[in-house]
Amino acid sequence: MQLQRGRAAALLRKRRRSVAEQLDRAELTANFLERLDAIEAFLTEADAAFAFDDLLAELRATVIPNLARFPRIGRRYLDHPPQSAEALSQLGTLPAGATNALREYLHGDYLLLYAAMELNEMVYLLSIRHHRELTFDFAAHWPS
Repeated sequence: MQLQRGRAAALLRKRRRSVAEQLDRAELTANFLERLDAIEAFLTEADAAFAFDDLLAELRATVIPNLARFPRIGRRYLDHPPQSAEALSQLGTLPAGATNALREYLHGDYLLLYAAMELNEMVYLLSIRHHRELTFDFAAHWPS
């Protein structure tokens, strides 16, 4: 998977050189790159590997420049706060004011979680999920 993560990061960085001004205000976290790996594996398993290349192209050409230019374009994450004890516990560990920076952005079949930090005018891409990644295939999750 390290090779795949390197591939995704390299493809995204290639675009970084051509629109440096906008993308210098956006940073991909390690978790975001790991999620890209998971999406690539998911799409490959679903016989839709071509969709991963499309996703990377959309991230480079549209999503990242839009988030860098309009960091508040996404909905505030806590407008609909999580209900699970685990998520609430994790939110409690964030630094003061960080929860106000959390936003979510829906792009096609993908939901992105990011932090728009006003202090340094940076956008940190934290996570990304394909809407079909979560499943109710309980038998696969809990074999008998």
